[in-house]
Amino acid sequence: MDPPNMRAGPLSASLVRDGVSGRARCCVVCPLLFTPICSPTASYFAELQDTTIRKMGRCCPRRVSRPRLPCLFPGAGERRRGVPCRSRLLPSFALKDIRDTLRASPPFRPPSLRLSSNAASSLDGHVVLSNPKKRNALSLAMLKSLRNDILHEAESKDLKVIVISAEGPVFSSGHDLKELTEEQGHGYHAEVFQTCSEVMMLIRNHPVPVIAMVNGLATAAGCQLVASCDIAMASDKASFATPGVNVGLFCSTPGVALGRAVPRKVALQMLFTGEPISAQEALLHGLVSRVVPEGQLQEETMRVARKIASLSRPVVTLGKAAFYRQLPQDLRTAYHLTSQTMVDNLALPDGQEGITAFLQKRKPIWSH
Repeated sequence: MDPPNMRAGPLSASLVRDGVSGRARCCVVCPLLFTPICSPTASYFAELQDTTIRKMGRCCPRRVSRPRLPCLFPGAGERRRGVPCRSRLLPSFALKDIRDTLRASPPFRPPSLRLSSNAASSLDGHVVLSNPKKRNALSLAMLKSLRNDILHEAESKDLKVIVISAEGPVFSSGHDLKELTEEQGHGYHAEVFQTCSEVMMLIRNHPVPVIAMVNGLATAAGCQLVASCDIAMASDKASFATPGVNVGLFCSTPGVALGRAVPRKVALQMLFTGEPISAQEALLHGLVSRVVPEGQLQEETMRVARKIASLSRPVVTLGKAAFYRQLPQDLRTAYHLTSQTMVDNLALPDGQEGITAFLQKRKPIWSH
């Protein structure tokens, strides 16, 4: 599903990380709700043109006047009719200045978004797997970028939720098999799987909920990524598989997350046969949280994300950690751990604020 165009305000001059800020072309971080993927906008070009024109004024014998700007930057205003294409082209030195400006710019940081007058500012993270030509394969570069993006602003009190989605018809095809050939060597292979495991553990241990938004095929480590997320929203066109056995590489690491998300016999059938399951089957077995029509996937995912973002981050963080901590415990230990968590929750300012607001029949005002 192609993401909609950006509708944000002026941005810093670093939008896409493909050769701009020195990071692999795999993930872009952008605000969650109305800007699912970074793409240059009219506001962006309007901001960028000022820098370019100033530089052109220092090195051009004749300054470029403001009325000519729509001709030079069609995205910055209405395109003038009848203006030859060549007259809208920038000179080579101006293009070089733009390129140098982009490369020197700091990484893009999503702006804060205020949800309502009673909610704290929320920095909502959207991570996009952005290499559709390679079916969003989880190459080592992709995994490292994904790890960095998940860690981005992790400790910020404004970050409330993370959504992971993908460009193109494939969510992720898993590891890049070209990196798993004998020529790469044992050390490189070990780094690939170690980094992948770190990413999956980061999702589990992240202080805020992580939502997968799946609108296509998720296989092998791509299926592992979906299974590792706290919530998974899927379109009715999504499908899931662990087909490594078909190419002689059993999906052992994907089996870790898959075996903890679906019943054992379902996981083993997927691992032994490599056959895909549909979105409805994934919902039946617990691999995804909800299946919606393709056209409603983004809207429904954002609805869930907005709901989480409207809540207290300390309370949600405490609850997520307690939930995963009690899972492997026996019943008595699990109740002991979660009972202590409830006591700790009541000691939080937001714990008392929520109860007080309920008794006073008003909306709570969360600290974060």
